[in-house]
Amino acid sequence: MRFEEAMAVVQRHAQAWPHEPLVEVVELASAGGRVLAREVLADRDQPPFNRATRDGYAVRAADADGAAVRPLRVVGSLRAGETWRGSPLGEGEAIEIMTGAALPNGADAVVMVEHTFVDDGWLRLTRALSVGENVVPRAAEAVAGAVVLPRGWVVKAAEIGVAASCGRSQLEVFAKPRVVVVSTGDELVELDEPVRDGQIRNSNGYALVALVETAGGSAERLATARDCVEELQARVVEGREADLLLLSGGVSMGKYDLVEKVLEEFGAEFFFTGALIQPGRPVVFGRLPKRDGVNPEGWTYFFGLPGNPVSVQVCFHLFVAPMLRALCGRVQVAPQFVEARLAEAVKGGARVTRFLPARVDGAWDGVRVRVVGWQGSGDVVANARGNGYAVLPAEVEAFAAGETVRVLLR
Repeated sequence: MRFEEAMAVVQRHAQAWPHEPLVEVVELASAGGRVLAREVLADRDQPPFNRATRDGYAVRAADADGAAVRPLRVVGSLRAGETWRGSPLGEGEAIEIMTGAALPNGADAVVMVEHTFVDDGWLRLTRALSVGENVVPRAAEAVAGAVVLPRGWVVKAAEIGVAASCGRSQLEVFAKPRVVVVSTGDELVELDEPVRDGQIRNSNGYALVALVETAGGSAERLATARDCVEELQARVVEGREADLLLLSGGVSMGKYDLVEKVLEEFGAEFFFTGALIQPGRPVVFGRLPKRDGVNPEGWTYFFGLPGNPVSVQVCFHLFVAPMLRALCGRVQVAPQFVEARLAEAVKGGARVTRFLPARVDGAWDGVRVRVVGWQGSGDVVANARGNGYAVLPAEVEAFAAGETVRVLLR
């Protein structure tokens, strides 16, 4: 299946997911990375008053609209947090005001202090003003009762600031989906075990847990399944009760690639078995009947991921992450791409869409991407040197320096 078709299949299932996660209440300070289950409303107008945006003087624009502005009498001073208690600003008067303070009644503009000088209580302006200059009107940002953070939105620092400005010390968020991670292969050993010739450490299990947690899920790593049917069956029995099951390794065409066979035994429905991408071509996507029918349709989605570490991570960002975002309750689930210019020429000619580890640099004079030198889909060191993947379309013979390509963000 072509890459674009495989990505569309995953997104259709993600967007059609019928199960709504459980809702939890969390303290605002610990809400980072969670997904809003209930919208946040403005508890009052934002800003709640006409707000000065510069240090200077609150004036009536009508007193400062001529070519030769007459001096204005300074009748008071206002700091942020204070309210003017005197009479409304009258003709020919000015009030010193600080950034963030509420405009006094009668004033409709603020002249910046840089455009003034004061002599014995009289303010002289060096330029004319218009109504509303250096002022944010009341409710310009949000009207009381308006939605300022929608349901399904990811809470980050900016969102925490908005919620705090609305007086919300707690937020209702969706519970994290439970994701089971299973690594497969006779060659894998755990980190605390000795490594013999021909063996490698189980890096995929740890990387997948980190990817799941970063994407908003709660990951559980099961014991490694050896290349035998019985161990794979045992892991699938455990994993199919989760919200999402991820298996790495065992999905190619080799003698000991048993994952698809075992999944079939459990009644798996396969949506695709392979995508025309490099790395990650053997990736598998489907769903399993859930034994106890916890979700409305009684299904658990699964991904069979290739065993090579870079393949695993590319497939996660392209396919797993969109499904996981849907399980988290997010509205926006699609992979994130940007465009950048190649810093160096890259050889093409592949018959599949390639996703090469790359370094994206967002310099002031433009975004550039440089493909990292690597030794194939098992090169975890090269993968770590990149911060994205340069996307090189199939059937293109060469990519010149300066040419624009897409980059998959991670």
